[in-house]
Amino acid sequence: IFFSDIVGFTSLSDKIGPAKVTNMLDRLYTSLDALIQHYEVFKVGTVGDAYMAVTNLATDQSSDHAARMARFARSAMEVCKRTLIDEDSPQLGVVVMRAGIHSGPVVANVVGRRNPRYSLFGDSVNTASRME
Repeated sequence: IFFSDIVGFTSLSDKIGPAKVTNMLDRLYTSLDALIQHYEVFKVGTVGDAYMAVTNLATDQSSDHAARMARFARSAMEVCKRTLIDEDSPQLGVVVMRAGIHSGPVVANVVGRRNPRYSLFGDSVNTASRME
């Protein structure tokens, strides 16, 4: 299980405004989504600046799931080093991301009726989120 968020996201959002925040997130998440395909990792979803992905859930990757996720996480950190916070103001620098990974059992299910969400639950999920 991979969890990440952007360091200083709240203050960054105040500084650059919502339009530029969504542009930054779109550029970042588009790059992370390309890594998802490359490493055959399953994207669970995003909420604000949080990004969650998992291995060995949608397909059997039991032989290399931990190494696969570690490679994905390392590449995600590299993507951040190339993602400008604001393309119009490069002096603001690049995205700095915190990431945590953990392995263990989860329960996966769709929850809700109006806007259903595919979600993962369990101690392994909680541990991964605390490790970021």
